Amino acid sequence: MADFITLPEQRVPVIAECDVLVVGGGAAGMSAAIAAARQGADVVLVERYGYLGGLASGGLIVLLLTLDDGDGNQIIAGQCQEMVERLAARGACFSPPQEEWGNYDEALVEKYRRWGLVWGSGPHRVRYSVAYDPEEFKFVANTWVAEAKVRLMYHRWASDVIVDGASAAGDTRRPTTDDRRPITHVVFTSKAGRQAVRAQYIIDATGDGDVFTMAGERAEKEQIHPWLWFRMSGVRDVDAAQAARGGFFFRTVKPGQVLMPWGAAERIERRIDATDPDDLTFAEVECRRMVMDEVDRLRAQVPGFEDAYLTDVALTLGITESRRLDGAYTLTRDDAGRVFEDTIASTGHWTKYGAVYHIPYRSVLPQHVSNLLVAGRCISVDHRAHHATKEIPPAFATGEAAGIAAVHALRAASSVQAVDVGAVQASLRAVGAWLPV
Repeated sequence: MADFITLPEQRVPVIAECDVLVVGGGAAGMSAAIAAARQGADVVLVERYGYLGGLASGGLIVLLLTLDDGDGNQIIAGQCQEMVERLAARGACFSPPQEEWGNYDEALVEKYRRWGLVWGSGPHRVRYSVAYDPEEFKFVANTWVAEAKVRLMYHRWASDVIVDGASAAGDTRRPTTDDRRPITHVVFTSKAGRQAVRAQYIIDATGDGDVFTMAGERAEKEQIHPWLWFRMSGVRDVDAAQAARGGFFFRTVKPGQVLMPWGAAERIERRIDATDPDDLTFAEVECRRMVMDEVDRLRAQVPGFEDAYLTDVALTLGITESRRLDGAYTLTRDDAGRVFEDTIASTGHWTKYGAVYHIPYRSVLPQHVSNLLVAGRCISVDHRAHHATKEIPPAFATGEAAGIAAVHALRAASSVQAVDVGAVQASLRAVGAWLPV
């Protein structure tokens, strides 16, 4: 029996044209789309699910870790800070007041630890981290994108790219830096069949680097233990339940509700490749079984959980790493504290105090494709630096930077490699992003 089939040639309709196409609607993608649209670009944002936020909403990783450097100084602002303010206006988030950031007071540290806002090894300090409600996040995101006049397309999955007029599927050739080629279209698959979007510039915010992989860019790939976060409600006394040390869970902005990070259970038996659908199937089934085991244990063993019930289980696995771009520059652990001339975003480390990574433009820049930028957890960093850059606040920051850089390239009719990074930095500061002096 043949191990392959040959499909007939297909004419794929082009359903939209735009200046900037953002693929992936997580924190990085929505931030990139809003940033580009606010700069005056015609933007299309395509997301495979029916909501924005990715892990920050459907994944129930509802903690912004962190917007500070661990020493009480805010170093992520811009659209991430705007999201916090929009959530706060709806009473949908919780965070320490500024005057407490960096405070060593043990009572304060313990207070915020119970919200999931303090991590790592001590001596601990209060961090500027934020807990929030995921459904409110989705609502704010939809409203925000609409205000920016971004054209939103849900329920489509990127399945191919057209490079210089030809499909990249099955093309093992790689362009050289002397022969850079543009992506002209991205093809999406949905219940409506295959459809294409034509764009001048593209931002890959898929998390797994789907677009840059299809375009032939190189990547590093990690196998990981996935998780499935969940929430329970009806807890009789959350403070008493936490004090009983009967489980690993956090308070939420809803009374009587708790958040179970990492499923609050043991790891599944093996690491998976998050780009392998069979591995994902295994993880979905196994993680859901472990969630229910933990729900049963909490009800049976932890005071206050006797009448608690499962509110929701994350819609997506907690995949924090898969492909990482092999870009124009790979940020490494040894770069901690180093300020680059082309820094376009900075981030602290959610488990380390005073560890700061300044992310250069070159880390969102592919080596070969001339009109593609990358944002979010799949930017060009090593495995160690990734522990800091994968989080939601730096995803907002790299997304905002990529969106603004794409518009600068558009205005100059240049490749993304030829962008004036100083002008991008000036634009970022003008819209409230934090950059080192």
